[in-house]
Formats: sequence, C-alpha cells, structure tokens
Amino acid sequence: MNAVIVAVAVMLILSLLRINVVLSLVLGAFAGGLTSGMGMTATVESFTEGLGAGATIALSYGLLGGFAIAISKTGIPELLITGILKVLNKNGESNRKGLVKVLIFLLIFMMSIFSQNLIPIHIAFIPLLIPPILKLLNMLEVDRRFIAVLIAVGLIGTYSFVPAGFGAIFQDIVSTQVTNAGMEASSSDVPKAMAIPIIGMLVGLGFALFFYRKPRKYDNADIKLDALQVSVSKRVIISTIIALVISLYAQIATDSMIVGAFSGIMIMYFTGALKWKEADEILSEGMKMMAFIGFVMIAANGFASVINATGHVDSLIASAIDLLEGNRSIAVFIMLMIGLVVTMGIGSSFATVPIIATLFVPLAQGLGMSPLAIICLIGTSGALGDAGSPASDSTLGPTAGLNADGQHNHIWDTCVPTFTFINIPLIIFGWIACVFFL
Repeated sequence: MNAVIVAVAVMLILSLLRINVVLSLVLGAFAGGLTSGMGMTATVESFTEGLGAGATIALSYGLLGGFAIAISKTGIPELLITGILKVLNKNGESNRKGLVKVLIFLLIFMMSIFSQNLIPIHIAFIPLLIPPILKLLNMLEVDRRFIAVLIAVGLIGTYSFVPAGFGAIFQDIVSTQVTNAGMEASSSDVPKAMAIPIIGMLVGLGFALFFYRKPRKYDNADIKLDALQVSVSKRVIISTIIALVISLYAQIATDSMIVGAFSGIMIMYFTGALKWKEADEILSEGMKMMAFIGFVMIAANGFASVINATGHVDSLIASAIDLLEGNRSIAVFIMLMIGLVVTMGIGSSFATVPIIATLFVPLAQGLGMSPLAIICLIGTSGALGDAGSPASDSTLGPTAGLNADGQHNHIWDTCVPTFTFINIPLIIFGWIACVFFL
C-alpha cells in the first residue's frame, strides 16, 4: 500500500467520522509512516521535527482572535448592522433581507479577493470581518456553508489567476518549479493556463448558491431586524479605525500577522477604546476562538513532514503512470487526482507544487503534452485539495470565523461543501483545459 494514500485516507475518514482533526492528522501521519516502513521511532522524529513550522501561525491567529474579540466588544459591529438596516429600511422586510444578503455576499467576496493582492493579508481578514457580522447572518438565516464556499473561491481563485500579491507568489512558484523540472516556463503563462479551471470554480460557486439558497436557522435567528439599538461614541469609532489601519500597515510593513494583531490591540487600549482591565479576558476569549486553527496548523506541519519523509509521493505517481500506456487524457485525470490527494494531505497548494512539479513535468513531457497544458496541469493539481482539506488555511480560516459562536462544524460545514463545489468543478474544468491545450 502506498503510504501517502494510507495517511490521507486515515486522516479523512477519521475527520468525516467527527474525530477531532488534530487527532486525525496525528493518526494519519503515524499510519503513513508505519506503512512506508519508517518505523515508530523515525515516524515520531519526522513528525516532531515538522511541528515547529506551525508555531508562528498558531501565535499569529491567537493574537488575531484577540484583536477580533476586542473589536466586537466596542459595539461597532452592531452599529454597522443597524446602519445598514436604516439605509435599506425603505420597503418590506423581505425585500430588505434580499438587499442586505447581496450586500453581505459582495462584501465578503470582495474582501476575499482583495486579501490576496490589494490588501495582502490572506485569511487574516476573516476573524476580523466574519465574527462581528454573524448576528446579521443569523437574522437573515443565511446558510453558513455557502459563505465558506464563497470565501474559499475568493481566496483560491484569486491567487491562482490574478498575478499580484499572493497570486504573484503562487504563479512564480509554479513557473519556477516547472522550469527547474526541465521545461522553460514564465509566470505570465499561468493565468492563461488557469483561466478555464477558474471558470469551473465560479460555476461551482453558482451551484453552491442554488444548493444552499434555503434559509437555515441558527441561534438568535428569531431576533427582529429592527431590534438592535446600539450607541457607540465617536471616540471609540475613531480609535478602532486607527487601530485597524495601523494593524494593517504593521502587518504589511513587517510581513508579520503577529506584529499586526499586536499593534491593533495595543492601539485600542492606549486610545481608550477598551479598558486595560479587560485585556486578559478579551485575549483569552480570542485565543480560545482561534486555538483550533493553531493546533491544526501545527499538526498539519508534522503530517506533511512525515508524508515527505516516506518518499512514497514519487512511487505513487510512477505506479499510476505505469497503468496509462500512453493515454494522455487518462494520464491528465490521474495526475489531477494525485495532486488532489497530496494537497488534501499537506493542506497547502503552495507547498504541493514543488513536490508534484518535479515528477509531473518529465512524465507530461514524455507523453508529448504542450507547455501550456503542463502549466495548467501543475497549477490545477496544486490548487486542488486546498479547498476541502481539513488542514488547509482556506478551510481553517472560514471555520475560525463562522464557528465563533460554536454553530459551524469544520468538516461537514466547511470541508465537505468546499470539496464538493470547488474541487469537483476544478477536476472537471482542469481536465478539459489540459486536454484542450494538449
């Protein structure tokens, strides 16, 4: 048995059975390590060595959680809600709900897109934006599973297609790794190669909107839209805006979410938006909200370390290609499925590309595939699995925001919907694109 398949299968099956994702990652890593013949000692060492890479991410999201809770304590989110309702309070409640839904969907989708380029903070915007508007989403009876898909499409689709910010990083990784593997490639070719797969993601988003169109009730969904009455001083509003601006600037200037979140929290205290005596309670509450994503990212790094140490990724690909007998269409499909499996296990498309490019490029060249088809194959294979993976920040981020009140399950409400409406269209449209470019 291939160790990669065993490890990913164990992790996914346990996760679907509602076993804690951290435990699922640990057990999956050990199953893969032992299957490969590494032995218990070597598996433990490899897993432990990989854990440290997730510590920075864990602390970053812990502080971001504290910052998000600090903002929510000011009353500004409720003030924003009442302001939106007053502006739109011209017709009946049903019409008003429709307008607010459209506004909220556009806001979230645009922030997901801008977080990859215009304001390159990746998923750091989620704990700042989503928890404060959960009450409004509850009142509107919006199915949060659609919001998870909406955010993931905005994140993955943008960095796969738009050559700026994180998109420039991803596309540079694709072109560099393809070139290193023996085929000259330019990052400017990546958007052209990924255009059709991105259309597939948008089609999947449309299906998700239709599938999750029915109202879904959450706690406090019975609150009337006119029930919120909030009073916030101008000083608090100005202080919070300053904190947000400085937090964003600090994060971009230092390339550190830790510095950005810390700066925002301290500004809120120094300006009096929040009281010093509330600091411990707020930070503890925020870190508790984000602790889940921190531990998953730490465990995911250990899992990825074991996967790489097994050496079974290349044997997985070699075994699959042996069955192809030169059939390029089937070869493309199998390589896309391998990319899905590897990325689902590692949890990062950025980390998957270097692994699969080394092996896919020579094989694709041997099958006579064109350069654009190979770039499409590598880019789509890397993006596959980023949505749907329990260890991906494209699923962990939405869950951290949508589950702030404990009513959104990571596996069934984020991973399964994103896998269904993003990965499946990506496989179909990615295969069509690769065959078209052959």
